[in-house]
Amino acid sequence: MPNRLVLEICVESVDHAVAAERGGAHRIELCTDLSSGGITPSAALMQTARHRVRIPIHVLIRPRAGNFCYSDLELEIMRNDVRAAKQLGMDGVVLGILQENDRIDVERTKALVELAHPLSVTFHRAFDASHNLETSLEEVIQTGASRLLTSAGQPRATDGLQTLARLVQAARERILIMPCGGINSDNVLHIIRTTSAREVHSSAGASNPNSTGNGGGTSGGNDEAGSGLQSVPFEQKVAQLVSRLRDMSQDEHVH
Repeated sequence: MPNRLVLEICVESVDHAVAAERGGAHRIELCTDLSSGGITPSAALMQTARHRVRIPIHVLIRPRAGNFCYSDLELEIMRNDVRAAKQLGMDGVVLGILQENDRIDVERTKALVELAHPLSVTFHRAFDASHNLETSLEEVIQTGASRLLTSAGQPRATDGLQTLARLVQAARERILIMPCGGINSDNVLHIIRTTSAREVHSSAGASNPNSTGNGGGTSGGNDEAGSGLQSVPFEQKVAQLVSRLRDMSQDEHVH
């Protein structure tokens, strides 16, 4: 696993993508409709973002808001969106499918992971809606996804720190656990120290903390509300997060 601490910022506009890069974010998760938990962005948004930022972009593959049980037609849309993401130069995709009994749909998710290859795949917060987090972790690993976005089934990462720590330990470097939900510059170091996670996900205040969605960006509970933030304060929020992570990484090297 990489030694540095990685910050992924979820955005739903090119303006915020550019601001996130300026603020020092290491990676972007691109989606639209964050208020519902995020859905797949248009091809035009993917293309424009790719032209405007150099850092890696992972795109959310979620055809609609709501649950994570998808029909055959919805699955066809997801396959086409994965192909579009590859063609448009995305670096990864963010997705997840559940069965009707809230178990991880290993077979269908694995097929999407294989279709996405060689792009990196993050299994998103559908995980948090699954029936048993410990069992679901093993099932997500079976899909071949390379990371798991989770708040341990809670609205905010700080509400599930002990469970997140257990998940990180149980993953044993087979998959990367990326905490999310309400992560900001005030709590990010406590979250990392408690969980031993090496990557974190935040919308830096661009999502609604009252959102009930569980998509890749969801953030259902990131730091402050207000999707109409101007790019300068958004950039500053990202920069504050990056600064905290940089200071912690430097402390680790010292010790």
